Amino acid sequence: MAASAMKTHINDELKTAMRAKDKARVAVLRLVMAEFKRIEVDERIELDDARVLVVLDKMLKQRRDSIEQYDNAGRAELADQERAESAIIQEFLPQPLSDAELDEIVDKAIAQSGANEMRDMGKVMGLIKPQVQGRADMADVSRRIKASLG
Repeated sequence: MAASAMKTHINDELKTAMRAKDKARVAVLRLVMAEFKRIEVDERIELDDARVLVVLDKMLKQRRDSIEQYDNAGRAELADQERAESAIIQEFLPQPLSDAELDEIVDKAIAQSGANEMRDMGKVMGLIKPQVQGRADMADVSRRIKASLG
């Protein structure tokens, strides 16, 4: 299997950040590369672009959750640090979908799956997830599906 182009790009950006002595960027990119390596070693696989996207999306979600918790606890300095990390990770994800594009994808998936009640939500999510991975917050997608089916 060929090496992931996204993973190679991130590694190149890490090298550039190291040359520029950008400590904050280096730290985040090292964290990302370490997560890739952990998964490759644990699962004995070579990550492809689709899986890299999933990992980056998961890391971004973790940071969003942390930002919310830090904000609620009044820890602005930690929330700001998480926001800075999120911005760096976000650079490597595809352009986010607009609300209109997301609504269109949800509507098409509901029509395609024949879903008409809440218990069909899993079918709809299964169709949508590969299309929006890294481009939309899955919690937002879930809310949109519930609104359409409910």
